[in-house]
Amino acid sequence: MTPAARIQAAIDIVDRWRSGADLLERVLASWGRENRYAGSGDRRAIADLVYDAARRLRSAAWVAGAGEDATGREILLGSLMLDGLDRTAIAACFAGEGYGPPALAEAEAARLGQPPEAAPRPVRLDFPDWLSAHLEQIPDPVLSAMRERAPLFLRVNLLKTDPASAVVALAEDGITGEPGPLSPTCLRVTGGGRHVTRSRAFAEGLVEVQDAASQAVADYARAAPGETVLDYCAGAGGKTLALAAHMQGRGQLHAHDIGSGRLEKLPERARRAGAEVALHGPGETQGLAASCDLVFVDAPCSGSGTWRRNPDSKWRLTPEMLSAQLDRQDAILARAAEALRPGGRLIYATCSLLEAENDDRAKAFLSGHPDFRAGRSAVRLTNLDAGDGFFACEFVRRSR
Repeated sequence: MTPAARIQAAIDIVDRWRSGADLLERVLASWGRENRYAGSGDRRAIADLVYDAARRLRSAAWVAGAGEDATGREILLGSLMLDGLDRTAIAACFAGEGYGPPALAEAEAARLGQPPEAAPRPVRLDFPDWLSAHLEQIPDPVLSAMRERAPLFLRVNLLKTDPASAVVALAEDGITGEPGPLSPTCLRVTGGGRHVTRSRAFAEGLVEVQDAASQAVADYARAAPGETVLDYCAGAGGKTLALAAHMQGRGQLHAHDIGSGRLEKLPERARRAGAEVALHGPGETQGLAASCDLVFVDAPCSGSGTWRRNPDSKWRLTPEMLSAQLDRQDAILARAAEALRPGGRLIYATCSLLEAENDDRAKAFLSGHPDFRAGRSAVRLTNLDAGDGFFACEFVRRSR
């Protein structure tokens, strides 16, 4: 496909996504199935164009001289200008040739180039207006960085190898890495990242794809050998396996999720990692009541700390959804706390930047649970720390 044809494909995908047809990743996948002539390189390039446009939806529309009802064409035009393309380069792509976009109309060309710095804060930094109060205390550089692509990080599985050996193993498949931020197990991929999941290092469980901040939060939990540990909102099990490495294969590790289907891939992932994990579906943790040394709760949240990876979520989020999420977080914490023994530790974590989901939930929990006290100082990470935005705090169950 020519660069212009890729741009037209991205326009079509953005229009379909904006129509509410489905989640962005599903719209992309559907387009790929419908257009099998597009090679892997084409699909990657189109995905990059689409995700860049989704991250910068409002600022791109502004630069193109459009408003909230901007078309995919207008959004791609603005996004390309934000990437630094000048009018001549854009005109060459929008020339109406082959499978590329139709040529620019005179009025369309005249609207291009609105200065992004003149836009209101929610437009300039790309978030919905209603989130302004929630994001008032978040520095502009943090929100601006959410508009960029995220780096690729790996977690070295200490049950099987060490960072230096993992780097050597990855190099066998043309993947280069270096020590990453926030955690001693973190590697930053500097080359060949698209091949990680096909590498020997991945297949043999030497490394897992995991953001640096996620690794740091798992480190904060301080799971120790010999402990009984419950990952209460385990999902696909990324942090479960990080906790397993900290436990060095000694103790009992349990994984629970309210959606039992989310745990389906964990047994194979655990086998590959050399870890043993007992799985618990919804309502199956009663047998762990007052028995755990550590309960880890990576609670469902707005995902505002991961917007650069999942920009779709910030545009789908509504005030009603956030309010329901806060209630859900309180309920999850209360249920998870039942599994702790006296003196045990409860870790509450979110991949959120919103105080309502973080400090406010911690205060609410302590207010309603006098048998708990605050533990160590909370961890607060933003993408300026290199990884995703994350929050984690500790509660300790008082001894009787």
